[in-house]
Formats: sequence, structure tokens, C-alpha cells
Amino acid sequence: MLRDRVVNLSTPEEVEAFLTSHPTNVIFKAGACHKTMQGFGFLQEKLEAREDLMVGIIRVIEWRAASNLVTELTGIRHESPQVILFRDGGAVFDVDNWNITPEVLNAGFDLVPSSGEVVGGNGASRSDLSPYLQVLEQYLTGIMSDRQFEYVYTTMFRDDASLRSREEVEVLNSIFGDVDQHLNMHLMMAGRSQDDGVRERAEAALLKLKELVQAPA
Repeated sequence: MLRDRVVNLSTPEEVEAFLTSHPTNVIFKAGACHKTMQGFGFLQEKLEAREDLMVGIIRVIEWRAASNLVTELTGIRHESPQVILFRDGGAVFDVDNWNITPEVLNAGFDLVPSSGEVVGGNGASRSDLSPYLQVLEQYLTGIMSDRQFEYVYTTMFRDDASLRSREEVEVLNSIFGDVDQHLNMHLMMAGRSQDDGVRERAEAALLKLKELVQAPA
């Protein structure tokens, strides 16, 4: 499973040990907004079938020194989120921000043929969906108004840099769509939403998120 191949790299020493132990690998630099969530969702989908690759995660804000070492070793300008593919100890591909798409990742992974080996690590914890469940339940039970929900949910999603699966991202994104565009329109309309389908999409999203929470890890 992918979660058994994910390793947090919080120090330069951990980066060096990771690259030494796994010369062919993926490093993902996580940023501080939903671009990170979406990028990791796309990356996760690609990595599910690549059991030969370990994945190093660097949370850039908290682990800046580890991120700086990767930049020093590779010469690749730091961005976040960012995907860097290594082959035999050298970086052969990188992509960042909104350019992290399935199509671009496919091109990158073509540069790193599978070795057929199955690797594993200590495992990573599953995504925490409880903040979204709480907000959705408050909205759907009437505790939170339409306008309050729109503001709370979209700002929470915009600032969410959690490493989530693509399936989770699609469900979370299903209520308001492109959150940046939605927030811009929200400001232009002075907070007056013209969308009557929010409640129905929120109900569907809540059911799906509960299914994901209850699914075996």
C-alpha cells in the first residue's frame, strides 16, 4: 500500500539517509494551501501502481532546512507544492504548483521505469476528514446559515494543505468547484451566492466522506 511507502523528511539528515537508501524515489514538497492537497491527490493516484518507489514528504514551512538541502543537491528551484523524481540518485524530473496534473506526471514517470521491486516503510496516517464532517453537519442541521457555510467551507478548503487522496479531493471540491474562482466571485457579488444546488451537493459530499472514513485503511 502507498501509505506504507511514505516517509516524512523533517531534517537534512533524514533527506540524506532517504536518498542514500532509495536512490530511485519521489520527493513531494508540501506547501500551505489546497494546491498541495490537489497535487498530492494526483501524485498518489500515479504512485498506487508503483510499489518500487518510496515517497519522501517535506512540509516546507516546518522543515525548511530539509527543503533547502534538496534544492542544494538538485539545483532545482524551490516551489511548493513540488514533485521531484529521482533515478539512480539524480533528479530527472520536477513539476510544481498547478502544473502537477496527471498528464504531466505521466510524462515524468516515463523517465523512471519500474524496477519491479516492492519496497515499504513505516506507514503514514490516513487523512483526517473530521473538520469537514463537522462543518457539513452544522450546515445541514441548520446550525450554520448558507452564507456562513459558504465562507467557512471555502476558506477552510483554500487553506487546507493536508495530503489527501484524489478521491477525497474530488469529494471536497464537489460543493463549490474551483475554490479560488468561487471566492473571487463571492467578493464580486458582495457575498450573495446565486447557486441553489449547494445544499444538495453538501448532502452528497457528507455521505461520501462518511463512507471514506468508514472504509478500511
